[in-house]
Amino acid sequence: MLRPLTNAFRDRRALDGLWRFAVDAEGVGRDQQWWRGALPGKAEMPVPASYNDVPADAAVRDHVGEVWYQTSAHVPATWSGQRIVLRFDAAAHRATVWVDDQQVVSHVGGYTPFEADVTGLVRLGELNRVTVVVDNRLDWDSIPPGYVEDTPDGPRQRYHHDFFNYAGLHRTVSLYTTPAAHITDVTVTTDLDGSAGTVDYAVRASEGERARVALHDAAGTEVARGEGLSGRLRVEDVHPWRPGEGYLHELRVELLGAAGEVVDRYSLNVGVRTVAIDGTDFLINGEPFYFTGFGMHEDHVVRGKGHDDASMVHDFALLEWIGANSLRTSHYPYAEEVLDYADRHGVLVIDETAAVGLNLGIGGGIISSSEQETYSDETVSARTQEAHRQAIRELVERDKNHPSVVLWSIANEPESHTDAAHDYFEPLFAEARALDPSRPVGFVNVMFAPAGKCQVAEFSDVVMINRYYGWYVQAGDLAAAERALEAELNEWARCEGKPIIMTEYGADAQAGLHSAVSQPWTEEYQVELLEMYHRVFDRVEAVVGEQVWNFADFATSAGFARVDGNKKGVFTRDRRPKAAAFSLKRRWHAGE
Repeated sequence: MLRPLTNAFRDRRALDGLWRFAVDAEGVGRDQQWWRGALPGKAEMPVPASYNDVPADAAVRDHVGEVWYQTSAHVPATWSGQRIVLRFDAAAHRATVWVDDQQVVSHVGGYTPFEADVTGLVRLGELNRVTVVVDNRLDWDSIPPGYVEDTPDGPRQRYHHDFFNYAGLHRTVSLYTTPAAHITDVTVTTDLDGSAGTVDYAVRASEGERARVALHDAAGTEVARGEGLSGRLRVEDVHPWRPGEGYLHELRVELLGAAGEVVDRYSLNVGVRTVAIDGTDFLINGEPFYFTGFGMHEDHVVRGKGHDDASMVHDFALLEWIGANSLRTSHYPYAEEVLDYADRHGVLVIDETAAVGLNLGIGGGIISSSEQETYSDETVSARTQEAHRQAIRELVERDKNHPSVVLWSIANEPESHTDAAHDYFEPLFAEARALDPSRPVGFVNVMFAPAGKCQVAEFSDVVMINRYYGWYVQAGDLAAAERALEAELNEWARCEGKPIIMTEYGADAQAGLHSAVSQPWTEEYQVELLEMYHRVFDRVEAVVGEQVWNFADFATSAGFARVDGNKKGVFTRDRRPKAAAFSLKRRWHAGE
């Protein structure tokens, strides 16, 4: 799905700002057809933002069910003759949209975009009412899964992931135009041949079979040209996209009419680079690469998961300050603005679906047990698998052209040691590879499925594992934790012979809590635990990456083990560094 842009053939208007807002506590909005008029009440809600923490009202924060948004959108009269599209970059987790009285689109999945052609519905030169109902409920058929429990005090949402179930319109909403005959999709893949680079392109259009493309370097100079809806461009002495140097070319695509006239134009950034696996090496442009960085969350005070450019730029500044070269979009696709920024600055991204919580042996990040089977007709089923497949499709469709994306992660910490897990994941890996043969595919393994027992690792190009030796096991005993960690990493290297990325490791630390003798929850213990892991990583050749959990403290559901959220961040939730941040900075900048 192409992102909206503005040029001589296309226009775009953001609908962000304050929208009218109503919580449907009684679940009557659909029956009463709230979309046909002004929403009840006078509440307003910023878009983009999670709605949960904005009103400082527990009834809103903990609401289970539907909420309603509404705004008035002016459609310029100058858009006459154009195709007009209403687009939502994300709505968590289900949404239905009306323009005036007409339903135009529904979507399931909280982190990927959806849109509707509203050309014949909007009134040009006038205000048009846009109403959206957003449902935050998770069930066994959704990604991520969950269930709603009926209690004497009302419904309660239960889920199996360790971050708060923020909901709402988290990303931008826009109206945009295209010509009637328009480019619908562009796919690029790149390669390097010595000092030359190649760009394979494929264009889809609503009609017509004639197109031409031109590739320009960062200075605007044309370096290659092609004709047709598909082809290969070759650039001699190409300037490649590299880690730490986000050099981008621009591909300009023109759709031609019957007489050879240009009827539509679309441009996208292209980073010419390669990604490959060679034994236990992860190669970028043929050179071994070592990941340093974090699992991160879209999580901020008040606005929750709502995207904000200022916070994004500050987070990337902190990544540069600390020496990180990569991040994982744990545990869902991030706003596409984040990938654009990573493209421009040479930051590598492990791009992950929202498939977290597919494991009933884990509860909220704390080891627990369940009498239910993870994979069954009543829990994670064939219906869940189909939703998971769709989530993979939408992730790849959205992010396939970003050079910063070097690895697809199709799930975080699923149950993977059973025959049922093998059968569940085999077709999903096949789907990911069919959609994009140019990138490695993996998943993130949990401690219950160590080397030799995991039945999903065989499908993965890279071993990605989350381990908490010294925290959830061997807490306070770092000597024992070090032995156990090294033994397991060596076993993964022996069994799989693939690159190993430690995608999560860390310990909670309460900022300002200190002790002369290191103890769990102190800043000193967090530092000592991380340094222990680093000693082990340096001794295991197959390890090609370390991504600390987490970049910053973040909100979780309420529980006795979480005091104001998860405190494994090396930065506080408001981005103040703990002692661990300075320790990582010394390590990650040591080679400069």
